[in-house]
Amino acid sequence: MATYQYVAKDALGKVITGTSEAENEQILVRRLREKGYWVQKVNPARVAARTQPHARRGGSGMMAAFGRVSGRDLAIFCRQFATMIDAGVSLVRCLAVLEEQSGSARLRAIIREVQSAVESGETLSRSLTRWPKIFNNLFVGLVRAGEVGGVLDETLNRLATFMEENERLRRKVKSAMTYPVLVLMFASIVVVGMVTFILPQFIAVFKDLGIDDNLPAPTRLLVQISNFMTAKWYMMLGGVLLFFVTFSQYTHTRIGRRHWDWVKLKAPVFGKLNHKICIARFSRTLSTLLVSGVAILQALETVAGTVDNEIMSDAIMASRAAIREGEQIGDPLQRSGMFPPMVVQMVAIGEETGSLDAMLSKIADFYESEVDSTLAGLTAALEPILIVSLGFVVGFIVISMFLPLMHAISQLQSGGETGE
Repeated sequence: MATYQYVAKDALGKVITGTSEAENEQILVRRLREKGYWVQKVNPARVAARTQPHARRGGSGMMAAFGRVSGRDLAIFCRQFATMIDAGVSLVRCLAVLEEQSGSARLRAIIREVQSAVESGETLSRSLTRWPKIFNNLFVGLVRAGEVGGVLDETLNRLATFMEENERLRRKVKSAMTYPVLVLMFASIVVVGMVTFILPQFIAVFKDLGIDDNLPAPTRLLVQISNFMTAKWYMMLGGVLLFFVTFSQYTHTRIGRRHWDWVKLKAPVFGKLNHKICIARFSRTLSTLLVSGVAILQALETVAGTVDNEIMSDAIMASRAAIREGEQIGDPLQRSGMFPPMVVQMVAIGEETGSLDAMLSKIADFYESEVDSTLAGLTAALEPILIVSLGFVVGFIVISMFLPLMHAISQLQSGGETGE
């Protein structure tokens, strides 16, 4: 017979731990159930000490503190979790399988801790709250709604779909911005290289020819820039670093975050794009929460925390306060001025017909398609603008470098003709 260590609860909810001999785990579990115990965990005695939460928290806790968990990893986690729950696999067994299958080291460590907490009697939603940066309010709220309603598999499927759509939108924005960013980086490297390495060679030629005191205005400007970048490059680098550090610290304050979010909504060209992204995220998130059975007030509070814009969040929370006082949803959204008339009218119609979640899903589909078309148009417009701008800057530098040489050559030719 093997010796097993078990953790169980009696009829009064008291946790009982102990060891017992049995032919296998199933027989021990059946024996404990016959005694009226609710078995939570059974482990072979020789590995029990190694698998207890306090014994393994050191390693897994360190792993959970580093690395990152992408939206794609979380979406796969939810989809696989829902599939196993729907197939009737126990919660603890699901978590054990998910830990083995996850491709993220940090997520594996977190799943291990969640499994340990669930085995100790915690609910799944409660155990997820220990990692708010990984499982946000939306994630935890949907899992809690699924637990209460007994439809955890459906809720996890909805959550996986939501995260896949959100990740798809995020990838499109990143891919659309990749080309302009690369062009700007290449242009910056070219300009800095020409000003700091090539232009000093031309300045030495100008001195040899004795024309460094009579340079054209564009060349003088370029020489001053080159002298500053080569002699006082540390000041320029320090200024850039200081700007980014100051900007980062300021935007992490509440006032700074509000100002930056306002700029992102009102900026030319990009402001409309950010506004559409916020509305699409608002509609998709609220629709997912409502269809999962979350109350409207709680859903709006969760959406306000996940929309990722303080100005939009304030408008949503003001609407929530008005709805709590008895108003309909569309009226406070219209007063906020942050939601277009089409969104307000569709929300009002959805509330009147009792299909608010479906109407919000249609709004999200519409604005996500709007984001796609805006990104395509923006990318098509930025490409020629960036190329022309790069050509103008490089052309200015090249012309400024060759103007003195052309002037010197013309003087030599005129001097030669006069001598003849």
